[in-house]
This record gives sequence, structure tokens and C-alpha cells, in this order.
Amino acid sequence: MAPLSWQSKQADFMNGLERGQDQDCVIEEQVRTDRLHQLFRQSFAAIFGSFLGAVMLCWLCWDRFSHQVILIWLVALGASSLLRIHLFMGWFRCPHAERTPDRWERRYWLTLMLSAGIWGAGALAVMPTDDRVSQVLVMLFTVGMSVSAVSCYSAYRYMTLMSMALVLLPCTVWLLFQPSSMQVGVAVAVLVFSTFVVSATRKLSDALEKAFRLTRQMERAHSISTRAAQTDELTGLMNRRAFFEHAHLLYAQCRHNSQPLCALMLDMDHFKEINDTYGHQAGDQVLRQIGGVISASFRQTDVYGRLGGEEFAVLLPNTSLETARSIAEQLIRAISGLAAEPVHGLTASLGVASIRSVDQDLHSLMNTADKALYRAKAQGRNQVAVAE
Repeated sequence: MAPLSWQSKQADFMNGLERGQDQDCVIEEQVRTDRLHQLFRQSFAAIFGSFLGAVMLCWLCWDRFSHQVILIWLVALGASSLLRIHLFMGWFRCPHAERTPDRWERRYWLTLMLSAGIWGAGALAVMPTDDRVSQVLVMLFTVGMSVSAVSCYSAYRYMTLMSMALVLLPCTVWLLFQPSSMQVGVAVAVLVFSTFVVSATRKLSDALEKAFRLTRQMERAHSISTRAAQTDELTGLMNRRAFFEHAHLLYAQCRHNSQPLCALMLDMDHFKEINDTYGHQAGDQVLRQIGGVISASFRQTDVYGRLGGEEFAVLLPNTSLETARSIAEQLIRAISGLAAEPVHGLTASLGVASIRSVDQDLHSLMNTADKALYRAKAQGRNQVAVAE
């Protein structure tokens, strides 16, 4: 018996590890989705800011830039902005369940890289080779665009860094190879400034990811604690408190929709003798099997739980009394077919009742079913009694 017990414990341990890994994968996917939602929420204005920034730069340097190059740049940037607007409209119009990273992350990357590449290449194209003031203005605007990327795309570190590089590097690299020390100095200053921006981007991205993960972990812990507070740990069914919370809601719903509602009260026969003869562990095993039978026997719309001891209750919405009696008899037969070693000959008694008047409340319905249960006990057990 010892090796078998050890193997059973090892199997339980491995199953627990697998469940934990599955939960971690779920949280990671939720964090990815949260990052994506954050990205779309905070970056919509960046589409217009990028285009307006280019327009303002061209307006300030209209007499210093080539008008043909300006036109080509603005048309290309406008086309990429329209493409990004189309992406955002598709995002906001699609159902919430379809806003998944697998579907939208790559699209966002492609449209953003296209727009950033056009911005950086256009800034280099309009920059005059012999006008230092215009060159400084161009670098000022490119630095402004790169800094705005931190606030708009901070949920994605590498997306932020790539967009910054595409905007900044063309003009910065060009300045590095110019003969003037001032031009080289501006480029070096931009690169030094960029290192601080990169560090800030990393810290902000990590902080956002930790916040998303912590939020999801707290939601998971709350869900587990709530479920534990509402679940009978022995049978896996609702406990008494949770049963009556759901029962009141179901009762109100049936009354509002004028639907019939039936109650089943189930009690194991001679359960005290099982505990006295075979021990409480055997009794617990019987209750677990009963919980399994009940879980497999009813619909998702039904409400069922363990009220305490060996007593169980079920509410059947939109069910006639005749149908409820048939279901109860099937449940009796299913329990009679159970084998919980070393216990044999398991039986149960059931009472069935339905709402008979508009004045009858939930507790009256449950009490009526309970009286029918005691009548089934008095008539010999292992049977169904319908409330008179």
C-alpha cells in the first residue's frame, strides 16, 4: 500500500503543477491583452500628432525646404495616417472578444513602423544641407516625435524603441558625418538624450507590465477565494450560503417570467450508520460520489448544493412537477447503482415540491419539499415523495 500511496501523492503533485502552469499561461495571455488594449487606448491621438508635427515643421520652414519634397512627404505621411486610422476603426468596431494580440499586434507593428519610417525619411529629405537653423529645427521636431512615442507606446518597449529609432536615426546619423563641429555636437547630444529616453522607456514598460500582471493575479486570487467561500470542499457543490444566494435569484427570475419552479430535497438513508460502521472517511467518500452524481445529473440553469451533513437540495426552473418527479426517480436509481467501498447498498430519499400559489415564497417551497422528504423516509426510504 505504501508505494501506491506515494504514487498517488506524486500524481496529485504533478497535476497541481500542471494546473499552476496553465493558470500562469492564462495570466500571461491576459497581460498581453491588457497591454494591447492600453496601446490602442493611449495612442489614437498620436496619429494626428505625427501628421500635425510634420505640417507645422514644413510651415515654419516653408521658405527653406523644397516644396516638391514637402508635398511628397506630407502625401506619404497622410496615406500612412489614413491606414492607421483604418486600423483603429477596425479595432473599435470589432467585438471585444476578437481584440486579441494574435490578431492585432502584428498589424499595429506594421502600420506604426511604416509611419515612423516615413517620418524619419521625410525629415532627412527636407533637411537642407547648408541651413543650420533649419537643421536644428528638424532635429527639435524629431526629438519631440520620439519623446511622444514613449507616452503613446509605453506598453510595448521594443515598439517604442523601434519607432524612436526610425524617426531619430536618419537625421542624427547624417549630422554625425557633417564637417561642422556644431552639427556633430547636435547629433551627439541627441544620442545622449536618447539613452535617457531608452532607460525611461524600459522602466515605464516594466512598471506597466508588473501592474497588469499584479491586477490579474489579484483578480485570480479574488476569484479563487470567492469560489472557495461558495463551494462545499467535500463535494464540490455549492455550500448552504451560496445555494440560497443563487436560489433567491432563480426564484425571483421564475416569478418575474411566470415560470414553474420545482424543488428537490435529498437525504442519504442510514448515513449515521455508515459513519459509525465504516468511519467518517468512508462517509466522506460516499458524499463525494453523491456530489459527482448530482453535478452530472442537472442543467447549468439548475441550482443545486449541499445544505449540510447528508442533505442536498436542487431547484429546477421551468420544470413541471411530473418532470421533476421523473428526474428525482432517475437520481434515486443512479445513487442505488453507486459502489463506495467498503460501503454497499447506498440509497437516498427525495421530496419534490413545486410553487403552488403566487403567495408562496422560496422558504415555503423548500419546507414543502422537506416535508415530502420526511414522508419518503417514513414510507420506507429509497423512494420519491411528491408534496401533496
